[in-house]
Amino acid sequence: MTTSGPVPADDDDVPAFCRHLGIPGLADVHVHFLPPRLLRRVWAYFDAAGPLVGTEWPIRYRWSDDDRVAHLRRMGVRAFSALAYPHRPGMAAELNRWTLDFARATPECLPSATFYPEPDAPRYVADALDGGARVFKVHVQVGGFAPTDPALDKVWGLLADAAVPVVVHAGHAPVGTTHTGPAGFAALLARHPRLSAIVAHLGAPDYAAFLDLAERYERVRLDTTMAFTPFFDRFVPFPAGELPRLRELGLAGKVLLGSDFPNIPYPYAEQLAGLARLDLGDDWLRAVCWDSAAALFDLERTMVPPVV
Repeated sequence: MTTSGPVPADDDDVPAFCRHLGIPGLADVHVHFLPPRLLRRVWAYFDAAGPLVGTEWPIRYRWSDDDRVAHLRRMGVRAFSALAYPHRPGMAAELNRWTLDFARATPECLPSATFYPEPDAPRYVADALDGGARVFKVHVQVGGFAPTDPALDKVWGLLADAAVPVVVHAGHAPVGTTHTGPAGFAALLARHPRLSAIVAHLGAPDYAAFLDLAERYERVRLDTTMAFTPFFDRFVPFPAGELPRLRELGLAGKVLLGSDFPNIPYPYAEQLAGLARLDLGDDWLRAVCWDSAAALFDLERTMVPPVV
């Protein structure tokens, strides 16, 4: 079960990490690209350690879109999302136009979309699906809404029927709010058991409860975003006793690589190093870093050649 290959010390080491595993690159389901004005506001919020951040959080990759895409390519990230999320009504439809346009101009990007509990959400979610959206993002903490908000019931149904995954920030980390935590997400799944959902940050800090849900529901997965990095471990370390379950879920295709790039306060390689140091085996790393997302998003058929 040991991981015999290199543990990447910096971003330049990432291609060798992939070569050792024998995978064509990385598939990262938790990457953010936002309209420039909104991105500046998000970065300013992190700079100020706003109430939903709660700690010093210097953005490592404060670069242009072009430079960040080029860096992902250099590291061998062959597929990534462009997750955006609204914090109030009236934002989501315009965000979807921007992120879908971004994906059309960026071959490696999974066409990404979002939504908010508001009367026209079913309409613009249907439009996004018709426009090719392959992954959605909702942020219960930032949005300040319950996953079971009645305004979203038709939206969840649309996505369940389409089998299009939704990356859901449902956990309390980094700062809990009224609607975060496993209870609300479990209630959502009870209503929509066929929903294809990817729980961000492994559900931190309620790891065990979200692992339970991934075991219980066929289409529920988790992403590794920020987990097992020294930064995140200071606040919400993953319990060692749950590593056997994490391994089994990973080998079953239910744990996917996520990073939170570019909004991280450390090198991208640190996410991969944290996963490698778990010593759960090369098969597990292959599944998490490439194979499971490749199956979920049919990347072997749709993946474009690397841009050099």
